[in-house]
Amino acid sequence: MDYAIQTEALSLQYKNKLALDHLSLAVPRGGIHAVVGANGAGKSSLFRVLLGFQSPTDGSARILGCDSGRLTQELRGRIGFVNEEHTLPAWLTVDEVMRMQRRQYARWNQRRYDDVVGNFNVLPDQHIAQLSRGERAGVNLALALAQGPELLILDEPTLGLDVVAKRAFLEALMFTALDDGSTIIYCSHQMEEIERVADNLIILERGRLRHMSEPSAFCERVQLWVAEFPFKLPDTSHLPGVLEIQRIDELVHFVVFDQDEEFGARLKLLGARTVHSMPVSLDRAVNGFLAQGHISTKRLANAA
Repeated sequence: MDYAIQTEALSLQYKNKLALDHLSLAVPRGGIHAVVGANGAGKSSLFRVLLGFQSPTDGSARILGCDSGRLTQELRGRIGFVNEEHTLPAWLTVDEVMRMQRRQYARWNQRRYDDVVGNFNVLPDQHIAQLSRGERAGVNLALALAQGPELLILDEPTLGLDVVAKRAFLEALMFTALDDGSTIIYCSHQMEEIERVADNLIILERGRLRHMSEPSAFCERVQLWVAEFPFKLPDTSHLPGVLEIQRIDELVHFVVFDQDEEFGARLKLLGARTVHSMPVSLDRAVNGFLAQGHISTKRLANAA
């Protein structure tokens, strides 16, 4: 299989901190691949190594079939990158930035640029310094997509955007990004975005790959069981597949992984008066997966 990104036992160490821990990851070409994880999971470190900005401590990384440490100018032209800062030269106008970028990419698609930037009500003669954060994000996305990249890496691109700008960004991405079969790596903490755009879910934790599958397939493997224990909560340490336990008065919420109806029967054997199960959102599923083993007695702020 041809991979857009491939790493083998990739490690990156910062003094006493291991940012990437023997990470082996293979991302096929095509589609939108969401990379999620808590702060410090290694997402940004992975991107720095892949783009050749930093050398790994050990292991290997390849992007579009090439060693990340040996990227040529021609290959870099086939890779787009948009980060959360949306940094552009503030003293130039939008049109001047576009013309500067257009000269650098042989595959430049002016129609695509015009279509995307048109979603953000940006005028060509506006200086970058005059743009809001959302408008800068839109210009950045338009520049990246017009470049015609085979691979587009988006690192928290909607961070700090208001609801309107975020919607415009996602719609522009979904309607234009996959016209030519390009591959998108989308890193975000916003699970509602991931549910909307992602074909593949990649969960990183402490520099390691924890899980990779379609988002819907992952959610089907995570379930919420609610049990009523009128008296003292019994010892539940032996229950299989428990990711998270949260108690709300007499009700105990169990977020579990890869469990069936037998889990409910186990709860009844422990003395539960009532037991029922329900599906969970992607946000609850991912957070539960990453919080494996955590037990909380706080009231649940958001139900599944």
